[in-house]
Amino acid sequence: MAVQIMVLNGPNLNRLDLREKSFYGDITYDDICRTVENAAHDLGFAVDIRQSNDEAEIIDWLHQAADNKTPVIFNPAAFTHYSYAIRDAVVMLKAPCIEVHISNPLSREEFRHTSVISGVASGTIAGFGLDSYRLAIRAMQGLLGN
Repeated sequence: MAVQIMVLNGPNLNRLDLREKSFYGDITYDDICRTVENAAHDLGFAVDIRQSNDEAEIIDWLHQAADNKTPVIFNPAAFTHYSYAIRDAVVMLKAPCIEVHISNPLSREEFRHTSVISGVASGTIAGFGLDSYRLAIRAMQGLLGN
C-alpha cells in the first residue's frame, strides 16, 4: 500500500490564473494538482490534495494529519507570514512537513520575507514554480526513507 501524503494549499492558490503573471506565470490550480498527482504516482505515493482560503479549515486538516501521522507538503500562501495558529498546528505534526512556495518570497515584497512556518517545517522549497512541488515530493521520499 502506498504511503499517503497530504498536500495542503492556502489562500488564493485556487485563483492563480488571476494573480501576478510575473510571479506565477500561467500556472493554474489544476496544474498544481496534476503535477502533484503525477510526481507522487511516479514515486509510489498516494496524495490527498486540498486547498482552502479558510485558516480554521487548514488548522483542522493539520490536526487530522497529526492524528494520523500523515506527512504534509504545505503551501501556506499568505498565511506563511503571520498565522501563528497554523504554525502551532504544524508543530503538532508527527510526520515530516515540507513548506513549499511557487514563487520565491524573498524576492518579493518585504512583508513576504518572514515565514512563521519555516522554523517548524522539516524544510522549505521555494521559487521553482511547479517544480517546487515535484522537489518536495522527492524530498519527502528521502525524509521517509523510501
